[in-house]
Order: sequence, then C-alpha cells, then structure tokens
Amino acid sequence: MTEKSKFTVPKKFDLSETLDCGQAFRWEEIGENKWFGIAFNKELIIEQKGEEHIFHCSENEFHEIWENYFDLNENYTQIRERLSALSPVLKEASSFAPGIRILRQEPWEAVCSFIISQNNNIPRIKGIIKRLCELCGDKTENGYAFPRPETIAEKDEEFLAPIRSGFRAKYILSAARKFTEDKDFAQKIETLPLEDARKELMTIKGIGPKVSDCALLYGFHRTECFPLDVWMKRAMATLLPDINPDLFGKDAGIAQQYIFHYSRMHPELFEE
Repeated sequence: MTEKSKFTVPKKFDLSETLDCGQAFRWEEIGENKWFGIAFNKELIIEQKGEEHIFHCSENEFHEIWENYFDLNENYTQIRERLSALSPVLKEASSFAPGIRILRQEPWEAVCSFIISQNNNIPRIKGIIKRLCELCGDKTENGYAFPRPETIAEKDEEFLAPIRSGFRAKYILSAARKFTEDKDFAQKIETLPLEDARKELMTIKGIGPKVSDCALLYGFHRTECFPLDVWMKRAMATLLPDINPDLFGKDAGIAQQYIFHYSRMHPELFEE
C-alpha cells in the first residue's frame, strides 16, 4: 500500500463526517484526518488535507473500487438543495455536515454488521466485528477481510462464542446461511420493489424493520429507505414533528443521515 494517488473528488466530501457517523464500523482514524479501512477484501489508507484527498492505492483500484464505494459520482450538492427546500431544519442539518456521503458497502457485510448493531453501541459493535474478522476472515497485509458468508454458514454458535456477540450469534448464522444457500439473494434485494425487499430481508432470523432498512440503505444503496429507531423517532418528533419521511422521496436515507448526525452532535436539543 505504498502507492499514493491524488484524485479530483467533490469538495463537499469529508472523511470524518462520512466514516464516523454510524454507517460503517471498520474504519479507524490512524492520524489527523487519516483513515485505514478494509472493504471488498482491499485495504485503503485515505487522508484529507483541506479539500485535497489522498488515496493510498493505484489509479485502477481507485476507479474500480473506491470511487463507487464513497459514492463520489453522486451530486450531493443538488440533493442538499432539494432537501433544504423542504424544511429549514433540514437545511440546517445538511449544512452542518455537508461532507457526509452514503457509502456503497458490500451487501453481506452490511447485513451482518447491522444485525450485530441491534441494542448495541458503536464501540461494542466495532469490537464484535473486529473479533469476527479475526476469527474467520482472510488475512490481509495489515488486518483481516470481512468473512465470507459460506465460511460462517457451516459453523455454529459455539464457534462464534469468542466474538462475544451474545444473542446475535444465531442471527449471524441465519444470515450467513441465507446468503450461502441463495446465491442470487443480494441481486434479488437490489431489484425488488422496496416493500418486497424489506420482507425478503426479514425472512432472516432476527432482522426486523429497522435492521432491514439500515441494510437496504447502506448495503444496497436503497436511498429511499429511512431507518427509524428510538433515537431517530425522538429526533423526528423534536425537530420535524409535522413531516412524514415519505416527503423526502428518493433522498430519504440521505436526509436520515443528516438528521441523525446533527442530532447526535447536538444533545442539548433533547434535554428535558
């Protein structure tokens, strides 16, 4: 990973806002606005210096993997303008962290990660996923790739005990077996109408509406999804009490990320 490449990327692309906002759990800040992560079995160091982004990879790898992964071809300026026109609160939230982008993560990794996220906090989620990768992921130069579903599908709860995932172990196994037995499962989820895609994901043991919407948004780039957990319901009731998320249309998931991050960074808004 010694090769470095500088690419012209959108000015409104911020590493910290994108990689530390709860949508992905395998990125680690290793220096000032310098991050290390593994996705699609590839390692990447990426750093930001002002508006300059340095990718420690070849030009081919950037265009084949990372350009799409970071959703760099999408015009988020236009999306923010559309959302801002709907509400002054949305205008403020999207302006607060304009550099957020929705990552296009590998579907299986996103499904498994958000199963692990249930009733959990981000440091613990990261710890469980790290242990899972070390337990049965392929070794990379400086870490471990995310385990393939077929590697996990043949195991049992006892095998997963070292990752300390608790009740989630049986759900991880259920998801791994679904992806292994139905080779077209991910492609099916990408193309089904949204409600049918939700129902199909919820055939996996332990996946309910919130986890399915997170998986759809972050793993299948179904940006019309608006994941609602207790925190987001509270945020909507406080900040946008008269707005139905359906109003956000195809940008609902991006609106959700702006609202979630803004709310998380302004806890005083929710003090009673």
